[in-house]
Amino acid sequence: MTEPAIAVRDLTRRFGGFTAVDSISFDVAPGEVFGFLGANGAGKTTAIRMLIGLLAPTSGEARVAGFDVVKQTEQIRHQIGYMSQRFSLYEDLTVLENIALYGGIYGLGAEQIAERSSAMLQSLGLADDLVGRLPLGRKQKLAFSVALLHEPAVVFLDEPTGGVDPITRRQFWELIYAAAEGGTTVFVTTHYMDEAEYCDRISIMVDGRIVTLGTPQELKSKWDVPTIDALFVKLARPA
Repeated sequence: MTEPAIAVRDLTRRFGGFTAVDSISFDVAPGEVFGFLGANGAGKTTAIRMLIGLLAPTSGEARVAGFDVVKQTEQIRHQIGYMSQRFSLYEDLTVLENIALYGGIYGLGAEQIAERSSAMLQSLGLADDLVGRLPLGRKQKLAFSVALLHEPAVVFLDEPTGGVDPITRRQFWELIYAAAEGGTTVFVTTHYMDEAEYCDRISIMVDGRIVTLGTPQELKSKWDVPTIDALFVKLARPA
């Protein structure tokens, strides 16, 4: 049996008397596009911070790319990519300088950086342009390419398409599909419920707990709703 790319068991994080993530469990398969949904304050960001090794869980366990999130955080960081809504790029550096900087951070040698930056620049272009002057859609594409520069097993995308137009969002999802087809597991959060329909499976968090998980079609059928947007509203509505 193939080991999950992400395996989570009863993962919990408390801050004093407040439980931000409450005993969540799920697996993500290699090459899967997994949507991690929830309203602001539902616990998504706290859960992601634990999965990428930035925050220790209060209890429970998780493994990412085969490594323990508590005991093997350094190994995890070499096996994952990360892209946030702010893109994590240095706007006062050029495109090529950003690629070289992150290549070094990810532990790539000069020859590897040169080889991979050459391939990236064939599609990105504008090697000497300052990132701060790029259109938002091109910044987005660059940030995603940089997150994949070291060929990670898993890439975490935290609200990656915020602020861009629907056509650019669709083009970005084509990049996600291409990465997944190449074997990279994609763990993505989004506020756009139409994007949730593009995922292989999705989970929805409410008040720190995963209340439902499955393929978009399974969940729409189970909850008798026409869209994931309608399901999200239904689950997020106070009882």
